[in-house]
Amino acid sequence: MVWSADHGAVLAESKQAIGRATNNVAEYRGLIAGLEEAAKLGATDVEALMDSKLVVEQMSGRWKVKHPDIAPLHQQATALSTRFGRITYNWIPRAKNSHADRLANEAMDAAAEIEIPTETPTESTTPSSPAGWTGARGAPTRFLLLRHGQTELSVQRRYSGRGNPALTDLGRRQAVAAAQYLAQNGGIAAVITSPLQRAYDTAAAAAKALGLDVSVDEDLIETDFGAWEGLTFGEAAERDPELHRRWLRDTSVEPPDGESFDSVANRVRRAQRRIITEHGGDTVLVVSHVTPIKTLLRLALDGGQGILYRLHLDLASLSIAEFYADDVASVRLVNQTAYL
Repeated sequence: MVWSADHGAVLAESKQAIGRATNNVAEYRGLIAGLEEAAKLGATDVEALMDSKLVVEQMSGRWKVKHPDIAPLHQQATALSTRFGRITYNWIPRAKNSHADRLANEAMDAAAEIEIPTETPTESTTPSSPAGWTGARGAPTRFLLLRHGQTELSVQRRYSGRGNPALTDLGRRQAVAAAQYLAQNGGIAAVITSPLQRAYDTAAAAAKALGLDVSVDEDLIETDFGAWEGLTFGEAAERDPELHRRWLRDTSVEPPDGESFDSVANRVRRAQRRIITEHGGDTVLVVSHVTPIKTLLRLALDGGQGILYRLHLDLASLSIAEFYADDVASVRLVNQTAYL
């Protein structure tokens, strides 16, 4: 939760279940989420108020970080802190942190209700599904859309397209957590991935847990950001201010020497049709990147270009889209991260 300087208004909120974890891990995850939201708002001076003495002392540099589960989170939070001109960490009693407790409880309540849908719609499906509303027949091809885990560029919030950064230690743990969750639910017939290493390694972890091979589909590769590759949002906007503004509104606009979102959509449609042809009626794990996954969700929703700019997908998040043979489709889940 991000407050205004006078503590009179809530500027941003974020909540997410993280599964089984220690209190200290949860506190660090909360700090990271708060810093990310503050950065999105363009904050320069930040005061982090936390009810964890350990996190406050470690982030202030007064206590050493010794636990192996805490070290990568401390590193990530430290990297985020460099984005602000000034940041301080202060302890407050839990009784004065009731807003954070509320968000945590809401996230845990929501996570308890989330699971991968396993039923297969049929002609007799009730009108709560597309089959019931439209008369779609047969079983859909279910796309489990998994975004790759963390890389150094994602930590720094830099455009990461055709570059090939490896997963961080946290990214590898995210991949394993997603793999364990998917294996527990089962029912997956194939694992298909983007050729880029961060996606392939995420897919390989899932394939190993599922006892399947990994297939690579070149059309699932991330957008080519051209000259903006490796730049932050602000750096790209400063380099090409007018072009960057148009790019954020129009999916036909290309970054310098890069690829438009419309071009991405054309190749993602090819991949979608190919997967449906080869795995019709099956559940398929598709491991890819932000733009291809958003594009598949947009196709399922039959929505306009604005969807690409309004969907948020966390690292190693899971979304689900279903496609029927007669072009009916539905979205069953977006941005699940409860298993992380």
